[in-house]
Amino acid sequence: MDADAFETYSQGKTLYFGYDGTTYGAEEYLPNRRVRWSFMEGQCKEGNWYQDGELICFVYEDDPEPQCWSFYQSDDGLVAQFENNPDLSTLFEVKQSDKPMVCLGPEIGV
Repeated sequence: MDADAFETYSQGKTLYFGYDGTTYGAEEYLPNRRVRWSFMEGQCKEGNWYQDGELICFVYEDDPEPQCWSFYQSDDGLVAQFENNPDLSTLFEVKQSDKPMVCLGPEIGV
C-alpha cells in the first residue's frame, strides 16, 4: 500500500490492531499525516508518518528512530508487518472507529 492508498484508507479514523486474539494498540489518523498511538493503556504519543520506498514509516515524539511497516489491505481490513524486525508478529486490523481515542492526561506526582 503506497502513501496515497494508506492515507485514503486511514484518514479521519481510529484503527485498532491486534494479533493472536489480543488487541495490541490503536492509532488515530489525523490531518497532515499526523497520528496518535496508544498501546491501549490510555497513554498516547503523538507522531507523524511518511512514505519511504514501499514502506509507511512513523516517527513519534518519544523516539526519533523511524518505525517502518508494510501495509496490505485484506478482506478483513489492514495487515501490517513491522519491517524494522520482520520476525515480529504481523498485526491485523480488528476494529475501526470514526471517534477519537481517549488519552489520559500527564501523570502528576506528589
